[in-house]
Amino acid sequence: MNKHSIKFSGSSADYFFNGRFSLLKKITDKNRSIIVTDANVYRLHPQKFSGWNCIVLKPGERFKVQSTVDSIIEQLIKMEADRQSILVGVGGGVVTDITGYVAAVYMRGLRFGFVPTTLLGMVDASIGGKNGIDVGVYKNLVGTIRQPSFILYDDQFLETLPAIEWSNGFAEIIKHACIADISLFRKLERHERDSFLRNNRLLTELIVKNAFFKTKTVQADEFEKGPRRLLNFGHTIGHALENLYELSHGQAIAIGMVLACHISERVTGFRETERVAGILEKFKLPPYASFDVQKVMKVLRLDKKREKKDIHFVLLEKLGSAITKALPLKKIEQIISKI
Repeated sequence: MNKHSIKFSGSSADYFFNGRFSLLKKITDKNRSIIVTDANVYRLHPQKFSGWNCIVLKPGERFKVQSTVDSIIEQLIKMEADRQSILVGVGGGVVTDITGYVAAVYMRGLRFGFVPTTLLGMVDASIGGKNGIDVGVYKNLVGTIRQPSFILYDDQFLETLPAIEWSNGFAEIIKHACIADISLFRKLERHERDSFLRNNRLLTELIVKNAFFKTKTVQADEFEKGPRRLLNFGHTIGHALENLYELSHGQAIAIGMVLACHISERVTGFRETERVAGILEKFKLPPYASFDVQKVMKVLRLDKKREKKDIHFVLLEKLGSAITKALPLKKIEQIISKI
């Protein structure tokens, strides 16, 4: 196990790489801890949860809503959870988002930590303190920024990961490569997806590299006033597609990244859209899809990054180099209508 203590603006978090779930009882007080997980993770790993107080959620993005939060709070009340209680989110991004949000609002704030069980969770969703819920088709419209006390990495959870969840995780890794790391992009081009799945050392290096990349980005701009905005590459349109068409996160973000590349062509002169599309296909992600442009634009008009008639949009100048630029919503509509 490798421990790294990470400092943020008003708190710190301990990352435990190459760990095992059994270490959780050494990291946190078992008697005060309440695990929040979903039915899929609980069913696949029942032995890990033996002896822990658990709240088990229905799995899926459609349950990342206020009614689920209310249900968790009701169960916490029945468990007589107090301000010394610790919530531990064990699951993918939906579980960690909900757990962090509940921890922020229950009794005005509990300590919490995460055990991410998906590749997406390990490289992205559990890192950075963004926690929240969806409201209708508007993703993460309600939430907080509050850092976990710890993140425990146990790659045994990846042994039961469905194929679609591998693709979801690689979508975020490809995003990191596109916006800031051309060497990572080239590495992904050199390897097939299955080579990472078969080689634990290669996979661990990839997870740690991407976890630290996101962490450093958040440290530089915890509350998303500048550089952290680059992490939204592909997400502005992607989030709209995800909830409108019930796509997986990775599928939606992949399509969003390619659309962002096309918009970049018009605004920055970016010239490698097909290279991005090619690597997405290689990692079993769709670069293109048909959709109702008007429905997507309706969602964008309530996006958190919108200011009046403009929206802060992430564009590529070249592979490994991104910028954020305020674009008129009308301009975005005009460009994507022609793709």
